[in-house]
Amino acid sequence: MQNHAYDLFVIGAGSGGVRAARMAAGFGAKVAVAEDRYLGGTCVNVGCVPKKLYVYAAEFGKDFKDARNFGWHSGTPAFDWATLRDNKKSEISRLNAAYENLLVAAQAEVINGRARIIDAHTVAVGERRYTAEKILIATGGWPHIPEFPGSEHAISSNEVFDLEQFPERLAIVGGGYIAVEFAGIFNGLGARVSQLYRGPLFLRGFDADLRAHAAQEIIKTGVDLRFEVNVQSITAGLAGLQVLLTDGSAIEVDAVLYATGRKANLEGLGLENVNVKISDAGTIEVNEKYCTSEPSIFALGDVTGGIELTPVALAEGMSFARRQFGGLEDTVKHDFIPTAVFCQPNIGTVGFTEDEARSTFGPVRVFKSTFKPMKHTISGRDEKTFMKLIVDRASDRVVGAHMMGPDAGEIMQGIAIALRAGATKAVFDTTIGIHPTAAEEFVTMREVWRED
Repeated sequence: MQNHAYDLFVIGAGSGGVRAARMAAGFGAKVAVAEDRYLGGTCVNVGCVPKKLYVYAAEFGKDFKDARNFGWHSGTPAFDWATLRDNKKSEISRLNAAYENLLVAAQAEVINGRARIIDAHTVAVGERRYTAEKILIATGGWPHIPEFPGSEHAISSNEVFDLEQFPERLAIVGGGYIAVEFAGIFNGLGARVSQLYRGPLFLRGFDADLRAHAAQEIIKTGVDLRFEVNVQSITAGLAGLQVLLTDGSAIEVDAVLYATGRKANLEGLGLENVNVKISDAGTIEVNEKYCTSEPSIFALGDVTGGIELTPVALAEGMSFARRQFGGLEDTVKHDFIPTAVFCQPNIGTVGFTEDEARSTFGPVRVFKSTFKPMKHTISGRDEKTFMKLIVDRASDRVVGAHMMGPDAGEIMQGIAIALRAGATKAVFDTTIGIHPTAAEEFVTMREVWRED
């Protein structure tokens, strides 16, 4: 066997790459990690972490108003964008350093720069070349803005966190969870937000009833939600950006955020030099062991076009290292993976949608609850929580749970454990609830809403 400088060379220091590198090093492998932008990847720098911090900031505006009916009489404080933005930058810098310390502690070498694959065992970073027995691509995804007249005026989720000036008027284009989350964030911070989506209803892929409920609740918050419309052109003027829409109308805004999708970050990787197959969707094709069509090259995380969630990339990184360097059989199970959308109120979901459950299991029973959260019986806020359970009629197993309401993400984590364990509706029904909480509603739904 040829001697190489490293047992594993990881391209990309995001969640999946860092976890794979640390685990492999823990098994005794000699590991290097190359990163050309920022340690921690999308999640830490321009994704989950800054987004959640901005969600917290957005919720304060509503909380100040809610507090009045609870006896807290004071004016609403003024919001300062620069304070939020700069404090966020400080926290991200701390996390970048923490990620570097984790790699250094694991004795993995960190190389700053964009790596380019030269051949099946060679990687170049700048003018220097490195050889490795195995190469792992974990470069994640990158926002995609389509080309149209004036598209150069649009920004992506990468830039929106660090705008020099707060956009008092903002157009958000897209109907996925990123678009929905930013609509809630900037609406909550005080901007006039228009969310534009070309389809009839946003959040495609989520449960239909949940999507419909979300549209109703988000409109209540003041977001100008427009479906079946797209941007035709953007023109810069003295008063801002003129956005011409396909329905013939126009809006004037300070910024246009495009959240219409992400593509695998493959540019400049040198994949033309090796036998790595790319799918029609532009992602790296891998098998269940993260092997590409080049025996020495592997890929995981968002770059493979799978479930684009940080915990999934972490699990895949761990599985890869265990298989390749720990001699362990380890497979990530991609069913019953919970997820959250941090809009206002939050969405939490796990398992099958109603349509998916019916096509997978056959006849189902559906339970639903809609109610005003206890807090808002006094606050006066016009907000409704939505909960839904989907049950396989033949086995009584709960195969889907969906919620929109305060702390939905926190609640759904526990529900996910139950669904992964195979809990039946009878188990839910015999579980004692915690009172008074919204979560107890999941174990007190008795009346069937729909049944096949």
